[in-house]
Amino acid sequence: MEKSALQKARAAYQPKLPLGLRGNVSIKEGAPTESVADQAEIKALFPNTYGLPLIEFVHATEARTYAPMNVGVILSGGQAPGGHNVICGIFDELKRQNPESRLYGFLMGPGGLVDHKYKELTAELIDEYRNTGGFDMIGSGRTKLEKVSQYESGLAILRELNIKALVIIGGDDSNTNACALAEYYAAQGAGVQVIGCPKTIDGDLKNEQIETSFGFDTACKTYAEVIGNIQRDANSARKYWHFIKLMGRSASHIALECALQCQPNVTIVSEEVEAKEQSLDDIVSYIAGIVAERAAKGNNFGTVLIPEGLIEFVPAIKKLIKELNDLLATTEAVEATAGKSGEEVVAWVKAHLQADNCATLESLPAGVQKQLALDRDPHGNVQVSLIETEKLLSEMVGKKLAEMAEAKEYVGKFSPLHHFFGYEGRCAAPSNYDADYCYALGTSAAQLIANGKTGYMAIVTNTTAPAAEWVAGGVPITMMLNMEKRSGEMKPVIKKALVDLNGAPFKTFAAQRDKWAAETCYVYPGPIQYFGPTEVCDQCTVTLKLEQAK
Repeated sequence: MEKSALQKARAAYQPKLPLGLRGNVSIKEGAPTESVADQAEIKALFPNTYGLPLIEFVHATEARTYAPMNVGVILSGGQAPGGHNVICGIFDELKRQNPESRLYGFLMGPGGLVDHKYKELTAELIDEYRNTGGFDMIGSGRTKLEKVSQYESGLAILRELNIKALVIIGGDDSNTNACALAEYYAAQGAGVQVIGCPKTIDGDLKNEQIETSFGFDTACKTYAEVIGNIQRDANSARKYWHFIKLMGRSASHIALECALQCQPNVTIVSEEVEAKEQSLDDIVSYIAGIVAERAAKGNNFGTVLIPEGLIEFVPAIKKLIKELNDLLATTEAVEATAGKSGEEVVAWVKAHLQADNCATLESLPAGVQKQLALDRDPHGNVQVSLIETEKLLSEMVGKKLAEMAEAKEYVGKFSPLHHFFGYEGRCAAPSNYDADYCYALGTSAAQLIANGKTGYMAIVTNTTAPAAEWVAGGVPITMMLNMEKRSGEMKPVIKKALVDLNGAPFKTFAAQRDKWAAETCYVYPGPIQYFGPTEVCDQCTVTLKLEQAK
């Protein structure tokens, strides 16, 4: 693999470890745990992995010996910066414990386990990927491990390779699957441990035990750099409004963090929209009002941050989408719309919707109406993710401003530009924070395995302090489960963490947003720094600092 000068220098970076993971390590067990909700149901579903204690790793004076062990690792779901360092941490700790231990990577996600596609991860291969972004060492995939046939197929290859433990690196769904797999193997007496690691750039896998999911820090810093560059350009040219959509379909953590880092003129937080039951017109009127206020001061420019999943949080549109999903799945709809033009399909849909939902649909631009009526996924559901929300909002703001201009309420020039920052941040070279955090997670996972644990997620806390003071350990995944309706059935899942409107990050943003709207208070974060003073290179996100009150 050809490397750039930065990659060569970066490969030599040795991630910092908490003191509890250095040298000789012992474990400190806490009291038995219970799930966050639905305790009776979760306990009944997970009798072998429920009620386990929290684990903390502490420095030990006495050395211990470790038998050689073969371990498998899987990258599951979307990419997130730092995944390779989790694998490097597992590898280094396994080899430190016993040089005869082996690590196998299953290729292209959980499907590699089911389909028996794998490769041994050697020191030579591992060294190629230290402190690099991406998941290309072994690839990733979105196969869900939910069926007994999958568990058994996986068990066959695990036995063939004499693998005694499996680490699944993924988000909330992947770790829920890891918990189910751990329970199945424990119930069968299969002798295979399963450990999870918290990954997602969206930041929605966090709770009292998990301070943050890995990749969130790097992705937000990557987006913030580009947003800052755009803001500098906007402040230089003074003639464009930039509508910027950011990843985060289920939660607005990325948009909020980027707002705290860059101080844009407008940031929409999906969770607030839902809590206040705002309509799309409410959002449009809010943005148009800020555009008009800035225009009155001669500032015909600005930046607007929009979470990817905003549309699904607008109550009226959520209600519309629900009826559309039900309506378009009927035999009558399939037969009536077959071979029809887009306009004809939209007309048929409007004739069969409830009056309030029809009114909501008609309030949307014609192009979006067609997307909602025509574009459906393999399950027959509306493909909301295809809607270019940034363009939808700018078009509607433009119309609102035209109305305001006719009423003499707006004088100015509105020239919108559009951006979507998503994939740009998923495979960035990890920040020092993510490089250290992920390496510690991998080391923790290897220690959990060495101590015979299963059904745990590796965790690292106190991460606003210097890395030496971080606290590593493990949390039983069952502790994070609750029952939710998925695909019409009640299932145990890890609850997604949405933006807390009463939390310090949102309150800090809310206290400043009116000033940021009216004035030009832009911050230009610049690129991620890997070498230099700690106060420049090793800082965590603003969100985490505020949440930890440090």
